[in-house]
Amino acid sequence: MAPVALFEFIDVLESNAGFMPAPVSYAAAMAQAFEDKATEFIAAMSLVLDELSGGADHRAECVIEASNLVAAFIDADGRHTTAELDAWVGAIGTKLRPTMIVTPQQLRDDDTFAGRSDWLRAPSTMFDLLVKADAKDTQRRANRYYTLALSLAHATAALDLMPSPDEITAIDAYRSLLLRTMDEHGVPRPGRPDAPAPATEAGATVGAEPLPEPEIELPPERPIEELLAELDALIGLDHVKEEVRRLTSLLRIQEMRAERNLPTIETSKHLVFSGNPGTGKTTVARLLSQIFRSLGVVTRGHLIETDRSGLVAGFVGQTATQTRKVMDSAIGGTLLIDEAYALARGGENDFGLEAVDTIVKFMEDHRDDLSVVAAGYPTEMQALIDANPGLKSRFTRTIHFPDYDTDELIGIFGLIAGSKEYHLDDTGTAKLKIVIDAEPRARGFGNGRFVRNVFEAAVGHHALRLADTEDADITDDDLTTLTGADIHPVD
Repeated sequence: MAPVALFEFIDVLESNAGFMPAPVSYAAAMAQAFEDKATEFIAAMSLVLDELSGGADHRAECVIEASNLVAAFIDADGRHTTAELDAWVGAIGTKLRPTMIVTPQQLRDDDTFAGRSDWLRAPSTMFDLLVKADAKDTQRRANRYYTLALSLAHATAALDLMPSPDEITAIDAYRSLLLRTMDEHGVPRPGRPDAPAPATEAGATVGAEPLPEPEIELPPERPIEELLAELDALIGLDHVKEEVRRLTSLLRIQEMRAERNLPTIETSKHLVFSGNPGTGKTTVARLLSQIFRSLGVVTRGHLIETDRSGLVAGFVGQTATQTRKVMDSAIGGTLLIDEAYALARGGENDFGLEAVDTIVKFMEDHRDDLSVVAAGYPTEMQALIDANPGLKSRFTRTIHFPDYDTDELIGIFGLIAGSKEYHLDDTGTAKLKIVIDAEPRARGFGNGRFVRNVFEAAVGHHALRLADTEDADITDDDLTTLTGADIHPVD
């Protein structure tokens, strides 16, 4: 197929394959939304650079920066569709000097955008300048660039009716690049305080108590970048974080369309979390529900946790009522069903199947304001979903939570210890590594729960070790230091 025919075929396919025909105004409306984001980026960054340089006019450089950014994301999937190219010409090409008022076909014939995705592999000169300036005077210019650039990137992906997976992947990779660059220069990330906080487990910071549970009645709405920053700060879980960020990008693009009363593609909020205990499933589910709230996908953003015992009653006719009560409490947020596979383990006459039927109906009736996360061991969860057509059609996305490695578990131990004002010395760290490595990593390995148990046991051994020491001889360091003598395997 000739290149021209291929692009025309893609444009037609996106308008008709599985979707209601887009209104004539769709392309124009999204082009306008894109132009608004491009104009905002150029104007805001011009102001930032003007202030930094003492009044010089940097608008031309900002137009070029926007052009490079958009061209890179257009090229991310190699498609260069007519909607993308028309929007680039209208919003940016006309502002370049000299102007580029050309047709999409001319841009394709000249390979204008070929290879432009390489621009996303390294920080731009402009972003590098802003980061280094922020490192000197503790300002937030790089944060401003980050916010505007990602907004423009999402607007670029939204130009096509269905953003391609390559575009979403490129957005996530570019976001990570900008954040790493800020980290390397000691510049706080968006959503984080001016003094960078240490990495967290379950939202806690070293030396501080965990953040309070959100109030179910009225959870505070938090900025999306603050929530993503908290997600990024969790120990390990790189693949999990990537999947959550990709889902977030898809929802942000759909949000842009919905704001303009344009066709949207329904993106399921129901997920399967598979993995062993203690791998952060509850923590991520809580953050995900708040991300949904920030994006307007749910109205409250709270998390309700339950399992078979909370859903299944002991008598005929009571299970549906009990399940509906739990489901009602989760409306506006997320319901996390732990060990969900247990609902289908009792055979055809088990009340658990009644709970499953009730859950499936509730998920359909309240899909606009409810997220359900079913969690459990990988094999059993796959069997549960495959065995029930209602569940299989609604749980279309599975995120696997791997076991933590030894270094990650040592880091989690340090976070738990730090929250109680304890710390390990070198002998304690060495002994903890031995204890962790000796623990079988089979099915049911406790991960974060395991090291929490080791910590609690260590505190007990530490107290026994100091019990025979005269109070006057005990220093503050003695009271807060866990040594190798305190670390023991947990029975």
